[in-house]
Amino acid sequence: MTGQSMQEVHSWSPWHLAKVAAAVKAQAPNRCVMDDGKLLVYRLSVFVVCLLHMIALRAERFTVTGLEKPVLAPFGAVLELSCQLSPPQNAQHMEIRWFRTHYTQPINLYEDGKDLFGKIIPKYVERTELLKDAIGEGKVTLRIFNVNPDDDGHYHCIFKDGKFYEEHITEVKVIAGSSRVQILVHPPTTKGVIVECYSRGWFPQPHLEWRDSRGEVIPASSKSYSRDEDKLFDMKMTLLLRDSSLRNVTCCIWNHLTGQEESTSIVLPVEMFSWNFIWKMIVGVILTMMTLFIIIPSYLLKHGKLNSCPCICRSPLLVAMVITIISVVTLILLIFCLYRKNRVFVSDAQFDLDGMWLDDMTMILSMLMVFVVMLITFIYFILRDLLLKIAKYRVIL
Repeated sequence: MTGQSMQEVHSWSPWHLAKVAAAVKAQAPNRCVMDDGKLLVYRLSVFVVCLLHMIALRAERFTVTGLEKPVLAPFGAVLELSCQLSPPQNAQHMEIRWFRTHYTQPINLYEDGKDLFGKIIPKYVERTELLKDAIGEGKVTLRIFNVNPDDDGHYHCIFKDGKFYEEHITEVKVIAGSSRVQILVHPPTTKGVIVECYSRGWFPQPHLEWRDSRGEVIPASSKSYSRDEDKLFDMKMTLLLRDSSLRNVTCCIWNHLTGQEESTSIVLPVEMFSWNFIWKMIVGVILTMMTLFIIIPSYLLKHGKLNSCPCICRSPLLVAMVITIISVVTLILLIFCLYRKNRVFVSDAQFDLDGMWLDDMTMILSMLMVFVVMLITFIYFILRDLLLKIAKYRVIL
């Protein structure tokens, strides 16, 4: 290595280094045998020189640069993604490949100075174009037409020169929003008033919430979504209002990527919550009629002439009270069980029918209970009168 500068040594190729090593080995018999320490230093020197040479060759290659931050791509728009060589150099002889997740499934391919459209995956055929105006400086731009939710994700840009290649990865986030938010109010039922909020054409899936007049969040009864033919999100949120304390509600929806927020408010009239009061009043009237039907005859019977006759049951008023209490408690328990049992979710289209079925069942049970109590009372007084007559006849005998 004498007579050579470090700069010259760095410019040697591995073939030159091997040749020098062979020459040294050939001359070894004519020289003094090196000790182990000098031999180790020599071998390390050769290894370091080879390593420096490989680093120098690597530095003469290139890297690929592009956008580092995620790119927001509006739905239906044209998206352009650029990448370029560093340092700038002519890339007309290189292979330029764009792909999503699999190297063998390119969305655009440039090789041997021309575009190879036949190797592009089907869903990107006639949707991509490679702009090569600055390819002499190592810069290309991929243009994607009619952006849709399937285009959301990562894109790999590869420059390949012989066996050497480098890549850059760009992240794309597809966005879509709607300014139309609708609120639908269902007819009131015994369970309350159902309010639904609709909005279509969002991506990614937005956040929804109900707010009251003070801006505080109201827990939604249910949230659901579906995807349309363009794979955009159609959102639906349901709220069940049981009383008039929350008549003023607002449906809010926003996209966390763009910060877009849309809202719609509605103020429900107090009359929509009067049906619950009417239903309770009807049941109350039925129970009152049932009670009066039992207690009044019992009271008259207690103060009548038949009361002087001996009988096991000397207090018809007490019996009437027991029958009434048992009937009222039974009816209330049945209605409560029907009211509390969730047969249909609030978001289900059949929820209104379930509410109307509950109204009908409540009226049927109330009328049936009145009929049963009337029948029991009738049988009770008939039998009691019969027992009193039998007792009176025995006293006479």
